[in-house]
Amino acid sequence: MSSQQTIVVALGGNALGKTPQQQLMLIQNTASSLVDMIQEGYRVVITHGNGPQVGAIKVSTDYAAQHEVGPEIPFAECGAMSQGYIGYHLQQAMINELARRGIEKPVVSVVTETLVDANDPAFEHPTKPVGAFYTEEEAKKRMEHSGDTYVEDAGRGWRWVVASPLPKRIVETDTIKQLVDSGCVVIAAGGGGIPVIKTDAGYKGVAAVIDKDNTAALLAHDIAADRLVILTAVEKVAINFNTPNQQNLDTLTVAQAKQYSDEGQFAPGSMLPKISACVTFVKETKGGQALITSLECAKDGLLGKTGTAIVA
Repeated sequence: MSSQQTIVVALGGNALGKTPQQQLMLIQNTASSLVDMIQEGYRVVITHGNGPQVGAIKVSTDYAAQHEVGPEIPFAECGAMSQGYIGYHLQQAMINELARRGIEKPVVSVVTETLVDANDPAFEHPTKPVGAFYTEEEAKKRMEHSGDTYVEDAGRGWRWVVASPLPKRIVETDTIKQLVDSGCVVIAAGGGGIPVIKTDAGYKGVAAVIDKDNTAALLAHDIAADRLVILTAVEKVAINFNTPNQQNLDTLTVAQAKQYSDEGQFAPGSMLPKISACVTFVKETKGGQALITSLECAKDGLLGKTGTAIVA
């Protein structure tokens, strides 16, 4: 336990559910685990994914536009909307849980923009499918009209694909730091942040998906957090996952992480980005530690009883 340590906690999608109703239910459990950490004396900054939520918002607005009952809302704005409603649910659940335990602590959500490079090569090769499904004919018409890229998605129809650029800087870093220093529990950089580029006129939103784990590592580094905690579906990172030779890891050094990543031990869509983000944080901070564990084991993980610690 540390009265001074600041931790950035990155929540996986499993902590939030797929619908607003499911999210409200699941988030009670999430809030309980997070308040456990606060009760241990940690200053907590929470960040979260938004895949199902931003997807649902985009599909809804696409459907409304297709049927001429509402506008098609740009993707950056969909990201902002998802940050707002996830933040509202998390904030409310945290306030209720803190009050239940007699802890007086303000909780605040920050609508957060993440700066990306307009020349990031990812913009030349968009890969993340978002929004509604279209027929090939509709998709080609939309490509002609907008210049966007649409691809055939697993036999289900054609979808718009957007880029996944690297996060360079979180625009609201100083604000987040001030809030943490003043004793607030801060929810920030949801979904990796709203992607923005710098123009002559200032910041401008772009259609992109930023990896939430990369942003969590950047946020942890830039606010000088002591630890990055990535919560996922498993208690510990494993090699030879889902085989008779599965080996759960208590600690993972930066060198081991590189070796196992090169061997293909971590799945690209799930564990690999989490490992990469933790390694980045550990390498770029002096004495910073990272932890990967499940939501249920978060408190015990911080106390060194379980989870996988990523160390220099």
